[in-house]
Amino acid sequence: MNVALRGLGGEPVGFRSVLISHGLARLAPNEISDDARTLSTAIPVAGSGVRSLRITEDRPGRLAIAVAGRPLGAKAQASVLATVRMMFALDDDLSAFYAAVACDPGLAFATRGVGRMLRAPTAFEEVVRTVCTTNCAWGGTIRMLEALVTQLGEAAPGVTAKSWRGRAFPTPEALASAGDPFFRDVARAGYRGAYLRKLGELVAGGSVDLEALRSATRAELSDQELENRLRELPGVGPYAAAHVMLLFGRRSLLVLDSWTRPTYARLVGKKSVADRTIVRRFKSYGDEAGLAFWLFLWKNRHETPAT
Repeated sequence: MNVALRGLGGEPVGFRSVLISHGLARLAPNEISDDARTLSTAIPVAGSGVRSLRITEDRPGRLAIAVAGRPLGAKAQASVLATVRMMFALDDDLSAFYAAVACDPGLAFATRGVGRMLRAPTAFEEVVRTVCTTNCAWGGTIRMLEALVTQLGEAAPGVTAKSWRGRAFPTPEALASAGDPFFRDVARAGYRGAYLRKLGELVAGGSVDLEALRSATRAELSDQELENRLRELPGVGPYAAAHVMLLFGRRSLLVLDSWTRPTYARLVGKKSVADRTIVRRFKSYGDEAGLAFWLFLWKNRHETPAT
């Protein structure tokens, strides 16, 4: 299957730029090649269970999706295409943002197709993965996610090895039914274990509809209301809410944490910079202020040629 790499406004979409858009993109069940030219993952497919995907840019401007195993029917193909379009944010329109940054020396590089964040197939996965980054070294986050997927994720056909590769992210029901020993001894999630299980219970029981939150428009749910709703979730504070919103496509809030603050200060040649000063720098971008800030931090990665 093939998909044109174009945004809703006809703007270009850089395949590699999406794969390197944020660190969580590389967490299980995703595997991105060292040169960021291939994404391998496993996703649930309507009417076909979990399937393994290999996504590449087979020629400039065209995304190619290879699905392992038996051929897919029409309904399953439509499911895969819809999921991949969502993961690459192809239904977002960044053309106005590109026009705004074109004259900003620190951000003009984005106009060549940079700015889409690789999304998870489900909003539940987005929230859980973000919670696993809170107050934690990166190695701990990797360990937690690999344990969750390996032990609780459904495997694609033909996958027998006890590994996270070829397994989809666990369902809310799977997390809800996992006991304390799993979160404590296997995932080694620490205090987050109770949050992860509760998130599973809330979503599995229907008390929280994360997909509805992700798909809601600003007319239906303002950014402030969305932030408030997210912060009501177990384990979600100001940082996690802003990060989840960025991945949901609500890009007005700046993700301010122990990495972004010092990184920004270093890039502007300061020892430290007050949050209010950072917010003021990107205020002119309005609803895209958080995206502008994120891209400023990740500029060097996007400007480094693929090897």
